[in-house]
Amino acid sequence: MPANHLGHPGRRHWLGAGSALALGGLLPAASAQAAWPAKALRFVVPFAPGGSSEIVARSTAVELGKTLGQSVFVDNKPGAAGNIAMAEVARADDQHTLILGHIGTLAVNPFIFDKLPYDANKDFKPVSLLAKVPSLYVVHPDLPVNDLREFVAHVRKNPGRLSYGSAGNGSAGHLAFEYLKMSAGLFMLHVPYRGTGPMLTDLLAGRLDAAAVGAAAMLPFIRSGKLRCIASGAAQRLAQLPNVASVAEQGFPGFEMTQWYGMLVPASQPPAQLDRLAAETMKAVKAPAALERLQGDAAEAIGGTPAQFAQFIAAEQARWKRVLLRAKVRPD
Repeated sequence: MPANHLGHPGRRHWLGAGSALALGGLLPAASAQAAWPAKALRFVVPFAPGGSSEIVARSTAVELGKTLGQSVFVDNKPGAAGNIAMAEVARADDQHTLILGHIGTLAVNPFIFDKLPYDANKDFKPVSLLAKVPSLYVVHPDLPVNDLREFVAHVRKNPGRLSYGSAGNGSAGHLAFEYLKMSAGLFMLHVPYRGTGPMLTDLLAGRLDAAAVGAAAMLPFIRSGKLRCIASGAAQRLAQLPNVASVAEQGFPGFEMTQWYGMLVPASQPPAQLDRLAAETMKAVKAPAALERLQGDAAEAIGGTPAQFAQFIAAEQARWKRVLLRAKVRPD
């Protein structure tokens, strides 16, 4: 055979060696990609334990750990309306750090702070919208009101004398009550706390008159009679509270206030890892055990794609920018 024929043993040997070298060059990258996640993932929650964020995050973390084959642990890092945690995760480059984004950190803070230590749209990649939680408007049982209509009348008779608490300036609870105040023309004192847990302690003790909190965190206290629910921010009545009318039913048509929670990663996260994380997160949110936990707390599981979550964030930013500017909400 001619020396340059492909059938020549030497030629076959050279091609085989070259192919092996080429494959060898690809194997490390492929193996590294397949190995992710290589260790436990940290799921940062920008708020203190005790609120709806805790329930959504832990429910998702448990199921996501099963689908990814690595444990996912929740790390609560409250402070500065979520800005401290958001700034930390924006700079994380270990590819194993996630963060729970929500209405406050993504759709409120960009419009109430003159300067943020993070860019909500550039420093993160959306992964999935996890859940929506209707806000419940609750009062201490000693307050002489049984529903929203009576509450509005009572506040109007006592302008500036009643207080409501929230997890902090710009938090979902703050936004929910400001939205109600604007709609009903109410004047009340806002008392911000460092998280839902500390706020609930004072509300239960009667040091606050009212609050708006995600349904998941409120149901046990409502059922036990420690707090009275005067209205739901959901568009329709909740199955868990069939006797509680919505805000819309009680004289404010079209009113709806729902907290929402989603997962994000730093913008440096490689696309392949993001795609896998998004796929597994959608499975985790829709897992039977997760659905049971969330539905039991009146939370609606969503589980959309990164693109859908990005579109949702943009729509929420446009919506709440108008409300925040009109209400002149400012940070501490």
